[in-house]
Amino acid sequence: MIYPPKPRPGDRVAVVSPSRGLPEIFPEVYELGLRRLRDELGLEPVEYPSTRVMGSTPQDRARDLHAAFADPEVTAVLATIGGDDQITVLRHLDVDLIRANPKPFFGYSDNTNLLHFLWTQGIVGYHGGSVMVHLGRGGRMHPAHLESLRAALFGSDWYHLAEPPDWGDEPVSFQTPDRFGEEPPMWPHEAWDWVNPPSGVLEGRTWGGNLEILSWLLQAGWVGPSETYAGCVLVLETSEEMPPDTEVYRILRNLGERGLLGGCSGVVMGRPKAWEFDRPNPPEEKRRYVDAQRAAVERAMTEYAAGVPIVFGVDLGHTDPQLIVPYGGEIRLDGPNRRIEVHY
Repeated sequence: MIYPPKPRPGDRVAVVSPSRGLPEIFPEVYELGLRRLRDELGLEPVEYPSTRVMGSTPQDRARDLHAAFADPEVTAVLATIGGDDQITVLRHLDVDLIRANPKPFFGYSDNTNLLHFLWTQGIVGYHGGSVMVHLGRGGRMHPAHLESLRAALFGSDWYHLAEPPDWGDEPVSFQTPDRFGEEPPMWPHEAWDWVNPPSGVLEGRTWGGNLEILSWLLQAGWVGPSETYAGCVLVLETSEEMPPDTEVYRILRNLGERGLLGGCSGVVMGRPKAWEFDRPNPPEEKRRYVDAQRAAVERAMTEYAAGVPIVFGVDLGHTDPQLIVPYGGEIRLDGPNRRIEVHY
């Protein structure tokens, strides 16, 4: 695995929509993200023909990715947001072009597709960051996300994933007229929970991403032989679609049948999102959902990889704030000190 060269403040960076062109529908949210990319991070965004287009073809989105990776003046690639059909883009990608022009790619959720594609080419990506969701957050960017994103964009060293002081999973709607001044509701931090912590420091490379997308990649034949991933630390999270605990268990069971659980050295499980606009769960229902998902994960791991270290509730997925994790990069789980470090 190689870490692509990092951008510097003042550089041009690609802003692409490999999944959904939501900037077309919510331009104000998107423009806020672009302003913060310029003002908070000092980077100059470069757009492409499909960046602001809903319903663009997989071929068009692949063409924009090729242009972004091939441009020598572009030093990183950021996704505007996720979606649900990026898997259709993969077969249109030029492997040789991307391998010859490795660049840091930032995205999560449906962007697990592209992160995994880069992983197969030996290129480290970055799970996290979204121009619309995190840079376009109501009120302000969360300081923990901004610090992590800045370190991942510009740094090339070990970074301590510190537990943030608060968390939330009820974002301000893109459709709220005055959303720019309104921060989402947040609650006091709930500590990350370590199960079977290592007796020392466990170090490995990350693999995984959004659990539902990983299941699709398995079904479509994009995941290689299980020995390819042996020793990896699985970094997993679930989406705003809130898959039921039975589905979480079944996906993990199938990973286990493929040998992908028994071969892993550890699991870092993202804090589950348990509220969505069409499912506004009250606090007690949120707790039931989170507890049921955790039980499903522990059941699968006990059946296929008993004793493997697991850290639950890490702020790395669809909740707020979101910490950036290198995809294919190095991670350390320090059991005695209950500390997670990643190499950016």
